[in-house]
Amino acid sequence: MASLAMMMAVPLLASNVQATEPAAAGEAVPVALVTGSTRGLGEEVALRLGALGYHVIVHGRSAERGEAVAAAIAEGGGRAEFRRADFLALDEVRALAAGVLADFDRLDLLVNNAGIGSDEGGRLVSAEGYEAVFQVNYLAHFLLTEMLRPLLIDSAPARIVNVSSAAQAPIDFNDVMLERWQPDDRQIGRPYAQSKLAQVLHTYDMAERLEDSGVIINALHPATFMDTYMVRRAGIEPQTSVDEGADRTLQLILEDIGSGHYFRDGAPARAHEQAYDAEARARLRQISLELVGLTD
Repeated sequence: MASLAMMMAVPLLASNVQATEPAAAGEAVPVALVTGSTRGLGEEVALRLGALGYHVIVHGRSAERGEAVAAAIAEGGGRAEFRRADFLALDEVRALAAGVLADFDRLDLLVNNAGIGSDEGGRLVSAEGYEAVFQVNYLAHFLLTEMLRPLLIDSAPARIVNVSSAAQAPIDFNDVMLERWQPDDRQIGRPYAQSKLAQVLHTYDMAERLEDSGVIINALHPATFMDTYMVRRAGIEPQTSVDEGADRTLQLILEDIGSGHYFRDGAPARAHEQAYDAEARARLRQISLELVGLTD
């Protein structure tokens, strides 16, 4: 736990890197926030959005990597800035959302991409004492989305993309934080798989709540074992490229695909059965609101 504490001790940072003059009066520049965009899939998506004319809010824990991504977007003629927040601490998520609300009058796209994998050592906990993978991959994004929802609605048409996974395990509502979970070789990935299914439940639930708002939300499994830091750290041989995952993520951003869907490898797919349980979705929403201190 010492490493988690050290990561959370780094202060919040913000930077503003722009290669061009701000848009002229009356000229709308779309704004996108991509979480976990200092490397891997998030970085590639951020770079592509910058090239498409978005003002990209780059997010991550590393100021060095974040500044580099923002600078790369700027060097390509785009607009970008870096905002630091560690999703292992919900106060930093709140600060990230508050900063976006204070500094931007629009948000056209939110890509909930940041994530961590299950740890070989078993259960990890966040600053709040919550199971860390559940918090980083799902709960922090739930909080961020809830706080930014009014701005997304005001900016409609807008989109939310939840980067999930085909690795999905049902949520045990009697042990959401896996306090009674005993990992073994077959279940070491359960925290990750549970968090990723939670993202899909959130997607379906939010699609219903956002109906007729002009904001659409979808989730996807971008590609299997992409060549990313997370995959290599787990000792897994990459099977697909980050470019493939970015192609499929951009599909959800740019194409007319409706709302409330889960995509796998570029095509509509069926998620785990729990995602279609309205009671489970409502229960997860209520638990999540209580965990982050919000009301419905």
